Amino acid sequence: MTYEAWFQCFHGCPGRYSVYDVIYRCPTCGGLLEVVHNVEALKNRSAAAWMRIMEDRAGTTQWPYGSGVWRYKEWVLPNIDNENIVSMFEGNTNLFQATRLGEQIGVPDLWVKLCGNSHTGSFKDLGMTVLVSAVQQMRAMGKPIRAVAAASTGDTSAALAAYAAAAGIPAIVILPQGKVSVDQLIQPIANGALVLALDTDFDGCMRVVQEITKDETIYLANSMNSLRIEGQKTVSIEIVQQFDWAVPDWIIIPVGNLGNISALGKGLLLLKELGIINKLPRLVAAQAERANPLYRSYQTGFKEKVTIKAQPTLASAIQIGNPVSYDKAVKTLQMFDGIVEQATEDELANAAAVADRTGMYTCPHTGVALAVLFKLVKRGIIKKDDQVVVISTAHGLKFTQFKVGYHENTLDGVVARHANPPIYLPPDPTVVQDTIRRRLDKMERMERDWWDKEW
Repeated sequence: MTYEAWFQCFHGCPGRYSVYDVIYRCPTCGGLLEVVHNVEALKNRSAAAWMRIMEDRAGTTQWPYGSGVWRYKEWVLPNIDNENIVSMFEGNTNLFQATRLGEQIGVPDLWVKLCGNSHTGSFKDLGMTVLVSAVQQMRAMGKPIRAVAAASTGDTSAALAAYAAAAGIPAIVILPQGKVSVDQLIQPIANGALVLALDTDFDGCMRVVQEITKDETIYLANSMNSLRIEGQKTVSIEIVQQFDWAVPDWIIIPVGNLGNISALGKGLLLLKELGIINKLPRLVAAQAERANPLYRSYQTGFKEKVTIKAQPTLASAIQIGNPVSYDKAVKTLQMFDGIVEQATEDELANAAAVADRTGMYTCPHTGVALAVLFKLVKRGIIKKDDQVVVISTAHGLKFTQFKVGYHENTLDGVVARHANPPIYLPPDPTVVQDTIRRRLDKMERMERDWWDKEW
């Protein structure tokens, strides 16, 4: 039996389609497709054999297996030629043992998966290496693809532009005007993408990109393309491998278009099918209160999909009111006894600041996930003996204005309880010494009082 993967309808309609066909939705029902693997062929190797293979590949320079995605090539896109893989050895991101923060909130076994420590600074690299590699293979097969295109709130555009540039494939990026940080905007510009800023929100950009990619010479690179999910699922596989093939109790991730939560589940379910793990964690989808359609749907037991006009939020990458991967996300949450919770602007900004004071440098989306963690701990849903992983989706350096605004206490809807602005002084040792003494006393008192009040 050979290792192979193909597209088929997520809702179960008949038909198989090549992963190298230009197709995004089921021709029968219009639903999203998913990549399906020949799991029986994969089972010809024992769980122990697979674990040895993946351990041997981890961190090597052997092409392409040193990548944190292509290490798992047989589980991701087995029938691609290695010479068509476009990789920057993405993934391999560290699990930060957040001991100090965990002890402060009463969950000592707390870890943060720093996906921002990847080539373009976010977890989107994991999916984009697979999609752009597949396009490279398609072009080698003679498919007339002239460019790849995506709507984005920032991180997707950066990943697409970088990987397309590495492959020599033109990239088209469609962004909502004024809703992307300068740090994110400059990335696709620097990588030579055609950047189009539209006077709309992400959902409007998504509608446009779906229209323009009806032209089959322009390939759709958003997460409704299931090739992206195949790469993103490796984050959960890598977490398990980093824990010596053990499964944490909880994984919390910020969500917007909802491809990432279904990707987490997909990786974990594959590990269980292969006999590598024998239990599943609980998953938590964290949303910003100003862009919370999944949370609203969860409140009614997912009776129907809720769409909203997402409001401006500091967590700009998840400012999405009509998530494309809703059905996949709901199925995943139901299979994993999942929870959906939300965070206000004040909660997410202060959660990010608290984490930063314990050694991290968190993006606002990670702040959403951390704020939700704090809530679940205070409610007693997450217990003190639980092992918890929070997915940090992007590097804080991509959101400098968010950090500056917090410490200047100028963010809308936020009371910056942990603001730490610089103090400007004359070059007088006596003044400096007196200021240090007073400041240290105040810092110790503020931190003690805050934790006593909150916890």
